[in-house]
Amino acid sequence: MKYQYVMDGQELDYVNEVTDLGVQFTADLKPSKQCQLAYTTASRVLGMIGRTVSYKSREVMLSLYKSLVRPHLEFCISAWYPYYNHKSLVKLI
Repeated sequence: MKYQYVMDGQELDYVNEVTDLGVQFTADLKPSKQCQLAYTTASRVLGMIGRTVSYKSREVMLSLYKSLVRPHLEFCISAWYPYYNHKSLVKLI
């Protein structure tokens, strides 16, 4: 059910999704849109690394992955964790 909110006599518009501080929020509050955006960004960065780095030793690639790709995948993960809080994830902690 949609509610109409009013601020200073002006009716606020209803939106299905919004981005705030780089985090994508949807009307149903599921993290799937945020996960898709993080995956897309991380894949692009990983592709850029693959195309531009010529010396691909394990140490170099691991360092680049940890500094350039992983932060995109871990961004705001603690905010979405309660959504998936069930027994299988609790065992991992």
